[in-house]
Amino acid sequence: MSAHRGQSAGFTLIELLVALFITAILFAMGYAALDQALRGRREVEEQAARLVAVQHAMRLLEQDFELAQPRPVRNADGTGWQAAVVGGTASGLALASTLSGGDAAPVVTLTRGGWSNPAGVQRSELQRVTWGLRDHHLVRAWWPELDPVSGTEPVQRELLDRVRSLTLRFMDDGHRWQDAWPAAAVSATDLRQLRARPVAVEITLELEDWGRLVRIVEIAG
Repeated sequence: MSAHRGQSAGFTLIELLVALFITAILFAMGYAALDQALRGRREVEEQAARLVAVQHAMRLLEQDFELAQPRPVRNADGTGWQAAVVGGTASGLALASTLSGGDAAPVVTLTRGGWSNPAGVQRSELQRVTWGLRDHHLVRAWWPELDPVSGTEPVQRELLDRVRSLTLRFMDDGHRWQDAWPAAAVSATDLRQLRARPVAVEITLELEDWGRLVRIVEIAG
């Protein structure tokens, strides 16, 4: 009777502890593998989202230059004109008020065509846009009217973060690179000079995580 009772006895305390210990080890190994897989998936998703954001910002910037038009705009106070394309060091005075807050730094402003109008609003297809940096964010601003009056505020949109710098070079009709556009002093009343556009633009975007990205965009016409 006693032998039969011994053969049907349950696990001892030591056996249970060993089983629990092994189970804990297996659980910890499984959790670490799962956590690593989830972390890897998050990193892939973040990198994919970053890639989409960079591609979108660069494509929009390239598109603005590709569609640049020889249309100067009136100054907000109604005196004189602003060149069709103003960029580089030449943009400091012309664009100082278009971006605000933080380390706001306008880089280029231009008139572009092809402004989509799906709602059929009565307005021009031309659009005045500005690109610049604010607190390490790439910002695009545009005006509701092509020739804005004093007090008209641009619509601003932050497209990309972790941006160290945005620099431009402009190729003139002699195929020489210029650091600013217009390349020479332009009279605010000389519409012929104000209409001048570069032949091409070199865009250099430096990001904190991806380093330098360089694009050269040809301007049609």
